[in-house]
Amino acid sequence: MNGPAPQTAHSWDRPQGASFQQWMETRVARFATRKYDFDALKFQADFDPRYRRGQMRYIGTGGTGVASDSNTVPSENFTFSTMVIPAGHEGPPHLHVDVEEVFFVMRGKLKLFLEKDGERFETVLTDRDIVSVPPGVYRGEINIGDEDALLCVMLGAKKPITPTYPPDHPLAKIKR
Repeated sequence: MNGPAPQTAHSWDRPQGASFQQWMETRVARFATRKYDFDALKFQADFDPRYRRGQMRYIGTGGTGVASDSNTVPSENFTFSTMVIPAGHEGPPHLHVDVEEVFFVMRGKLKLFLEKDGERFETVLTDRDIVSVPPGVYRGEINIGDEDALLCVMLGAKKPITPTYPPDHPLAKIKR
């Protein structure tokens, strides 16, 4: 005899015994309680200071390799953070094999480059421009403006596989 399928627990489920207000408060991430984490990708900046940038996490921990952050809204199907890239700094080329990644430029001027199978695409993104990068496409960005660039970053999984770098890139040889 087949019974009802067991229920799967989700990060958005109401905690047992929590009031509606208590539950909804766990779904709110406030700017005032966040700070930029310049250590999430510190191994890159230690290799070359031009890779220094900061992540502010809101939903889940993103793709930077941060294992957990109790100050975020739990993630079920995507992550959401903001990233500050100082003028002249860059996010090195990297690849997510399992998720699409979205960059929404809130302010700044970024040169975006995308590569796959020897083909390359470059464009400039400015305020309120967005790009959705499919899995399997290398992506990177350089802040070509005079001020810090601020962008929203969204990844399409609760915990994406840690990204990789092109085999010929110096960061590909660094142990994290």
